[in-house]
Amino acid sequence: MAVVRSARSCSLRSGTPPALHATARRSARRLGCVRWYTAVPTAVLASGAATAAYASLYERTRWTLRRFDVPVLAPGSAPLTVLHVSDLHMTADQRSKQEWVAGLADLEPDLVVNTGDNLAGADAVPGTLRALDPLLDRPGAFVLASNDYYAPRPKNPLKYFFPDHKRVHGSELPWRDLRDRMRDRGWLDLTNAAGELVVGGRRIAFAGVDDSHLKRDRYDLVAGPADPTADVRIGLAHSPEPRVLDRFAADRHDLLLCGHTHGGQLRVPFYGALVTNCGIDRDRVRWLHRWAPPGPDRPNGTWLHVSAGLGTSPYAPYRFACPPEATLLTLTARPA
Repeated sequence: MAVVRSARSCSLRSGTPPALHATARRSARRLGCVRWYTAVPTAVLASGAATAAYASLYERTRWTLRRFDVPVLAPGSAPLTVLHVSDLHMTADQRSKQEWVAGLADLEPDLVVNTGDNLAGADAVPGTLRALDPLLDRPGAFVLASNDYYAPRPKNPLKYFFPDHKRVHGSELPWRDLRDRMRDRGWLDLTNAAGELVVGGRRIAFAGVDDSHLKRDRYDLVAGPADPTADVRIGLAHSPEPRVLDRFAADRHDLLLCGHTHGGQLRVPFYGALVTNCGIDRDRVRWLHRWAPPGPDRPNGTWLHVSAGLGTSPYAPYRFACPPEATLLTLTARPA
């Protein structure tokens, strides 16, 4: 006959008290909990390290060209191409960026627009000009911004969530050298100024302001209705501050070009930018949108393009879900 022994009888015969078995089970459970509590933070830290490495070592240099069509020309007009570059934040050793930007000249744009924040150091002007040199052969216009005037400084990233924090500027940069070189090559300096260019047989009326993020803008110097006889009217500002965009739109500019936001720089998938670093809403922190819709007194409305830019501060060298970019805008005819 087979003999069936209970766990209790085995325990008694083995000489091991039941209390010790209970203690062993509790110890095993505690060990499992310790392993779980250790594994979770380790996995989180590893994931964070991998994300930071991707954002810093790969995506930050994944140069990207965007393309958008903007229907702002008179019906029947031939297209006009505008290359929009912004926020280079150039350092002297960024050869890959310099070569990529210089290569944009192969697109043969009709017009080049630069909306500022070109420099990330006192020694960056030669590298910036190396990047822009082939583009300076094309008709162009520009405005300047904070990181043309002042060197970047280390900054607590939490301050981006509080836009009214006190700003402390770095040392002054050699911005006049950059400005003078662009002027000498024929580009329009639209820093609190207006002007016009004839490009491909079309007359373009421009107005621009200095960096509104630093409150250096003087819109009063360019205020007034945009030239109704021009083929297209374009406004430039580094930072897309609504108070400035509203005035451009009220003066009936067809297209506004801005930068500054870096597209949010660190974007959360399925959510978007965490911050805009200015007054614009998160939905329009990058790319092409309507700022002012068409209406009875403004049949064309106003388009806004915000470049996500090509650089980062050297103290925050990361991009995630927001690669560095330039944009080729094709201005097309409005529907008849």
